Amino acid sequence: MYLKSHSQGEYVFDYSWADAFERAGGRYYPKLQVSVPFTPATGRRLLVKTDTGDPDLEKYLLSGMMQVSEQMEVSSVHVTFADKDQWQIMGDLGFLQRTHNQFHWQNDGYTSFDDFLAALSSKKRKNIRRERRGAVENDIEIERLTGDAIEERHWDDFYRFYMDTGSRKWGSPYLTRQFFSIVGETMADDILLVMCQRDGRYVAGAINFIGGECLFGRNWGCVEHHPFLHFEVCYYQAIEFAIERGLSRVEAGAQGEHKLARGYMPTHTYSAHWIANESFRDAVDHYLKNERRYVGEEIDYMAEQGPFKKA
Repeated sequence: MYLKSHSQGEYVFDYSWADAFERAGGRYYPKLQVSVPFTPATGRRLLVKTDTGDPDLEKYLLSGMMQVSEQMEVSSVHVTFADKDQWQIMGDLGFLQRTHNQFHWQNDGYTSFDDFLAALSSKKRKNIRRERRGAVENDIEIERLTGDAIEERHWDDFYRFYMDTGSRKWGSPYLTRQFFSIVGETMADDILLVMCQRDGRYVAGAINFIGGECLFGRNWGCVEHHPFLHFEVCYYQAIEFAIERGLSRVEAGAQGEHKLARGYMPTHTYSAHWIANESFRDAVDHYLKNERRYVGEEIDYMAEQGPFKKA
């Protein structure tokens, strides 16, 4: 658990809750946050061994969270991007349940990228092929690097892309150059770095992290703009890699309805929230019930507009 005095870097926004509580005379910050910082990726947030024989260990941890929050006199505890099973346990113990929407690519046993394309409607299939051709037509060469193939020179260039794009998009990139060296030293086999060359120099790239069943797309950056290159590097290269590795899905990060046309379907993600103040908890609970219904309806609608052939 992280003790936080703000809500930045979480991808599950509670700014309106903080504003409402403080306008009513409460103190929302500090709060406790259970998450992987700056990472909108689904995973188990209660880290217990599955072979202990005690099915209640996760409940003990959740009870401990609530006790700690009471002892520290914080307003709330927030568990973000939890897996669904643990999210349901949290709901059973009184945590407020929230749902969100991301776009994930699901591997339906595809043997190749063309096999995946065959599952799409003709129009979407042609559009993806056109984008893939267009992405490399300016003499772009694409490399997929993992393990020992990733060198410090690659991190030097990727950090340059990250800083350039991050400064324009967010204003304050938060990862340091040292961060990339550290992950390269400690978990290179779990990294997929997609790098693009033109005229002998790197001009764009994207970093992905390889999980047991999932490829997690994280940061993209570039110093030259080329049509469709972002789609190729972040979405299509990730799909190809996942198929080759037999991974079950690709999580390409937060936001982006444009991912739908490229085979990434709307998917529920989950967070849970424990709020100390009873009246405020009731108000947030009422809000979340309506929000969950809206999220479900939105996912159903977008799924109907998906690129896959209709049964």
